[in-house]
Amino acid sequence: MSEARTEKNDTVEGVVVEALPNALFRIELKDGGEKIISYLAGKMRLHRIKVLLGDTVLVKVDPYGGRGRIVRRV
Repeated sequence: MSEARTEKNDTVEGVVVEALPNALFRIELKDGGEKIISYLAGKMRLHRIKVLLGDTVLVKVDPYGGRGRIVRRV
């Protein structure tokens, strides 16, 4: 595990490379080039914020699973 994931603030920046069904996205992380599957945070769904291919997003990575939650569009 990298040190960034063990810290309290585990949000990383990434780019959306693929849109999957059920509001899932494949994100390529900027720090390591790793690709993870992420889902939209509840507030983003509630306010209907659109995420498109090529968008830069902030992802909060789960330290146990490897999935992420998209918390902000940059």
